[in-house]
Amino acid sequence: MPEFSGGPDAARHPRPREGGQEAPGEGEPPAVAGGRCALDAGLGLLARREHSVAELRTKLAARGYASGDIEGTLEELAQRMLLCDRRFAEAFLRSRAERGQGPLRIRAQLMRRGVRSGLIDAALDGAEADWDQCAQAARRKRFGPSLPAERAEQARQARFLSGRGFSSGQVARALLADRTQ
Repeated sequence: MPEFSGGPDAARHPRPREGGQEAPGEGEPPAVAGGRCALDAGLGLLARREHSVAELRTKLAARGYASGDIEGTLEELAQRMLLCDRRFAEAFLRSRAERGQGPLRIRAQLMRRGVRSGLIDAALDGAEADWDQCAQAARRKRFGPSLPAERAEQARQARFLSGRGFSSGQVARALLADRTQ
């Protein structure tokens, strides 16, 4: 075991052993200790927030765990119902909809995170979000309650809503909604 200096960074900067040699097992990635470390790392990541299976696989690989340990960890976490792409997709969708993002952007972000298309469709279909209202709320939050009178301002607000991930129909309804009420 290495000796530690007494400063605040002692845990990160151990003093080298005499002769400059490391003890057996030191300096090797944590995956050498077996699947238990990968499981602990996976649990730690899931304790902070939900992850998709693909996200967790990528993060564990980046930490240097062996692919066999990663796959075993993912299987065990799924069996314990701690790792579930369906639950991740639903939580992610709720979170992003509350931030004012539309279904197209949410779908793209879930695809980038490795969630299967069928699970994304199910989450979007099961969402209790009224996307037209979400688009109207995002427009009002950014631009205020009054609707744009000029074409240039309408186009600017439409670009903003499109960038947020709302469909062209949702954008049009958001720009016309307050006029019809």
